Amino acid sequence: MQLNIKDTFNTELPADLITANTRRQVFKSCFSSAVPRIPTNPQFVHINQDFALQLGFTEADFADKDFLQILSGGKVLDGTNPFAMCYGGHQFGHWAGQLGDGRAINLFEVEHENKRWALQLKGAGETPYSRTADGLAVLRSSIREHLCSEAMFHLGVPTTRSLSLCLTGDQVLRDVMYNGNAAFEKGAVVCRVSPTFIRFGNFQIFPSRNDVETLKTLTDYTIKHFFPNIKSNDYLGFFQQVADRTLEMVIHWQRVGFVHGVMNTDNMSILGLTIDYGPYGWLEGYDFGWTPNTTDNQYKRYAYGNQPQIALWNLMQLANALLVLIKETEPLEQILADFKAGFETKYPEMMRKKIGLARFEETDISLIVELEAVLQLTETDMTLFFRNLSLIEKTDSSSTATEKIKDAFYLPNEVSGEIENQWNEWFTAYLNRLKVENLIDDERKVGMNAVNPKYVLRNYMAQLAIDEADKGDYSLVEELYNLLRKPYDEQPEHEKYFAKRPDWARDKIGCSMLSCSS
Repeated sequence: MQLNIKDTFNTELPADLITANTRRQVFKSCFSSAVPRIPTNPQFVHINQDFALQLGFTEADFADKDFLQILSGGKVLDGTNPFAMCYGGHQFGHWAGQLGDGRAINLFEVEHENKRWALQLKGAGETPYSRTADGLAVLRSSIREHLCSEAMFHLGVPTTRSLSLCLTGDQVLRDVMYNGNAAFEKGAVVCRVSPTFIRFGNFQIFPSRNDVETLKTLTDYTIKHFFPNIKSNDYLGFFQQVADRTLEMVIHWQRVGFVHGVMNTDNMSILGLTIDYGPYGWLEGYDFGWTPNTTDNQYKRYAYGNQPQIALWNLMQLANALLVLIKETEPLEQILADFKAGFETKYPEMMRKKIGLARFEETDISLIVELEAVLQLTETDMTLFFRNLSLIEKTDSSSTATEKIKDAFYLPNEVSGEIENQWNEWFTAYLNRLKVENLIDDERKVGMNAVNPKYVLRNYMAQLAIDEADKGDYSLVEELYNLLRKPYDEQPEHEKYFAKRPDWARDKIGCSMLSCSS
């Protein structure tokens, strides 16, 4: 195994001088040493072999016993020094103080084909930041993270990646719904990959402790390695790019109907990548107030429709952290205002593409607003609706158009009377709007199908794979992995997945809402 190890985080940044793996507050340090827990009987559930080759692994490595040992935590690669990051964060809007990598251990960084990657194990045991937890993960949540990371990548959404999923051979005690019914589950480890796992919270922890020196060191490091087009001391330019990348990420979330579920500042990547796949979900019924997180069910802070404003709120917290370096509030406030204005511009642009409008008309905004309202008159599946919308032709009548998207209705009998009238009114306006487009129907369909996926990782699909994996059958994990690599393709052999959530999954644990337990 000949990887091009190029560690920087744990060689250029200040380390915790205490090496014991004990829970504690860590000061003036960006990381602490942490060695993965050796699993009892590791075995691969799935390997992303194509991605492994992009990291510098070879096909021969897949058969090497060290490959499994390193990616399950059983062995530390020679010449590397695993560690856990120190960071803080706001959780559900409240400052939580020190958090850190409580169940993530960074293995090493590799450089291959002029790209830099950090490899990290999630669920490989406790660290100094584990607080009262065990630092482990279970197969259930690990399958969800492994599949979703790759699904998002192939959807074109900025994201961290997943290299592999392993069983550890150990049992892990979890209370899946936080209701006092703890049970043992199969332990698992995911190997996550990203250019870096630095988060907003990495920057927040130091000014909260009046440690400006370490904040500056971390910021300079981050600019040097991940924002090379910015001058070394241009902290405002750095914040601008973080805001731009975060906006791009959130626009993509809204485009595909992804709901993160726990947008705490410690779960926000400084690179604008989707990170920490916990109680996520995809919109099924088109509902701005839907959240997949049981912990968020009362206040719905992280609901689908709130994600853009929460991203802005999180950026505001990062701005507060960087203020001691930038020393001016007005330019930071301007960037935050630009983020809000940028969303108000880019969101309609994205929605125009979803409904097949190539040119701008002043009436488009009202057409989009009216669509979002009519979509919520009865439970309407987001993925099916937008995909089937491409089937409509300019010569259709409003009733014909409604017929072409009717499979998206969970309760089609409700689409009568006033609801049916409102749909007909919208389609009349939409069809009139299409007639001023230069694109022919087939051209418009190609464009719409490029931004409206046919297949997404619905929670019930992930749960089916989990149920089979619990029995030792990983074939559905492989099937879904391959399906989600081509989410915009027709894939007629997988047509069964282009369907509404089945009734049995509406209220089933793991299929409708989830807790943060994993």
